[in-house]
Amino acid sequence: MNLISMVITTYNWPAALKLCLNSVFAQDDPQFEIIIADDGSTSENVAITEAFCTQSPVAIKYVHHADQGFRAGTIRNKAVAASHGEYLLFIDGDCVLLPGFIRKHRQLAETGCFVPGNRVLLSQAFTQEVITQRIPLHQKNGIAFIGYWLSQKINRISALIVLPLGLLRHLQATKWQKAMTCNLGIWKTDFSRVNGFDEHFEGWGFEDSDLVIRLIHTGIRRKEGRFAVPVLHLWHPHNDKSQQRVNYQRLMERLAQPEGIVAEKGLSQYL
Repeated sequence: MNLISMVITTYNWPAALKLCLNSVFAQDDPQFEIIIADDGSTSENVAITEAFCTQSPVAIKYVHHADQGFRAGTIRNKAVAASHGEYLLFIDGDCVLLPGFIRKHRQLAETGCFVPGNRVLLSQAFTQEVITQRIPLHQKNGIAFIGYWLSQKINRISALIVLPLGLLRHLQATKWQKAMTCNLGIWKTDFSRVNGFDEHFEGWGFEDSDLVIRLIHTGIRRKEGRFAVPVLHLWHPHNDKSQQRVNYQRLMERLAQPEGIVAEKGLSQYL
């Protein structure tokens, strides 16, 4: 594997994206490109975030569409269509990465597998502190994070521990739960094979679970990324969940139909 394409989803929060991009720019593996997937930010915020892109040490693209509600799957499909890498890393624009994030995802990447990582959640107050004081979390060491945990600024410390789990990473090969696109690695060929995200999932909820279920149905297996590739996830208010029930019902139908592999409305329309 050579080039990795990192797809970063954002929406009207340039302060968070700035923290995210600072940590991405500090990665110790330079063989990647960045595609910003903007799900309808205002022109003012687009201008701010596009300015961040000029600081990138690697190739970077900005993909944007009009705001028509939560359409994360759609903008990610558009971003993937603009990518050039063999391997895709999906993260959210309110996540901060440690310097070895891409390198460790590269090491975990394996033919026939997708790799979901885990996350550490920041408290609301600490998120505000990090943003206003511009705290470079990606530069902090283990002692600092232990202090954050003891003072309840982060929800756990265990996710930051690195363990050489070996074959244990394959124990839950068909588990779809808790594989989220705030931290997910997939081969582009596998993503394309299932036609990417199903854009019938509009509004918040389960578009990432649907993708993972279709990958599993097509024979792609889960390789656990826990204890290797965490992200630090800033606190944010809950998204509008008015479509959650409809999306969950669609997900359950997908789960019951193993032949349902290819998204009817997905990546192919942008290629």
